[in-house]
Amino acid sequence: MKKTLALCALAFSLNSAFAATPLESSIAQLQHEWAAANYKTPENSREDALEKLAREAHQVSAANPGRAEPLIWEGIITSTLAKYQSLFSAGGTAKSARDLLLAAEKIDANALDGSALTSLGSLYYKVPRFGSFGDHKKAREYLERSLKINPAGIDQNYFYADFLYEEGEYAKALEYFKKA
Repeated sequence: MKKTLALCALAFSLNSAFAATPLESSIAQLQHEWAAANYKTPENSREDALEKLAREAHQVSAANPGRAEPLIWEGIITSTLAKYQSLFSAGGTAKSARDLLLAAEKIDANALDGSALTSLGSLYYKVPRFGSFGDHKKAREYLERSLKINPAGIDQNYFYADFLYEEGEYAKALEYFKKA
């Protein structure tokens, strides 16, 4: 009987130790909804879906001040939203995404395996240099920092490879595409 109770207590404590926190559940939900909005939603409905999701992400960030993870996902969602907006709106939205990711970096650059750095690097080379904040030197710095945190990461390797390809560094880009 004592063994059974001890095993039940152990199983309960292990189960509790691996249960997701409310923040982890919210982050997983945002990630899932982002993937659905970005890959499953018809293209003509993506902007609306991402605007709604950006509002949800902001609520998670506001409910968890001082945490980098919700800011990272709010930044990722916001930067994705910018891709589907008009040129008039996209610039301001991309700047908002950058600011969210910079705030996350200040809190914890290592959060989510350096995802804030990866996303910042991507933003800095994807947005135009003229009339915006595009900066390929900063992009390289952020992407290389993210690779130091997570050298085997798919996103880190993919975005660094894509950046290198755009820079004309094809052999090096291929090396990182293979890692991704």
